[in-house]
Amino acid sequence: MLFYDSASPAPNPRRVRIFLAEKHVRVPMAQVSIPKAEHKAAAYLAVNPHGQTPALAFDDGRVLTESVAICRYFEALHPDPPLFGQGALNIAEVDMWTRRVEMRLMTPLGLVWQHTHPWTARIVKPQYTEFGETQRPRVLAAMAEFDHALSGGSWLDGVRYTIADIVLLTTIDFATFVGIPVPGELDNLTDWHRRASARPSAQA
Repeated sequence: MLFYDSASPAPNPRRVRIFLAEKHVRVPMAQVSIPKAEHKAAAYLAVNPHGQTPALAFDDGRVLTESVAICRYFEALHPDPPLFGQGALNIAEVDMWTRRVEMRLMTPLGLVWQHTHPWTARIVKPQYTEFGETQRPRVLAAMAEFDHALSGGSWLDGVRYTIADIVLLTTIDFATFVGIPVPGELDNLTDWHRRASARPSAQA
C-alpha cells in the first residue's frame, strides 16, 4: 500500500498521520505538494480524481480517499489502543463528536479558507469573499460550543482520546493558520488544545 500525504497545514492528511502515530503503525508514504498544485496534476488525479489528499492506494488498485475512512481501516487492523470508542454507546458518541467537528466547525472554516485566503485564489474561481467572511462568526460559534462540551471532561467523549479529538485538533490548528485562533476566553478548549498538542502524536 501507499499513503499519499500532504504536509501541514493540510488538516486531513495530518489526521491520518496522528492516528497512525497513536497506533505506532508505519506505512509507506508519498508526498503530494498542495502549494505546487501536485494534487491537481494528472499523475495524482489518476489516483484520486477529486484531487484531494489523503489517499491510501492498495496493490490491487483499490483506493480509499477519506481521512476518517482510512483511519477506520487501520483501526480494524490494529484495534489497540481503541480510537473509535469501546462498546456500542461509546462508539456512537465518538462518531457523534467527529461529525460535529466536521459539520459545525470544519464546514464553515473550509468556506472561509476557500473564499478569503490568498492560497486558494488560484484554484477557487471565483472567490466569493463577502460570503467567505460571513462564515467566520460560525467558526467562532462552533468553537464556543466545543468549549462548553469540554467543561465536563478531558476529551470530547468524556473518557479517552479518540479520533474525534484528532479531528478537532487538526481543525483547530488549521483555523489558526487561516487566521481564526481560539479566542482567549475559551478556557476549556484552550486547555484541551494544550493537552492534545502535548501528545507525541501531535508532531506527526
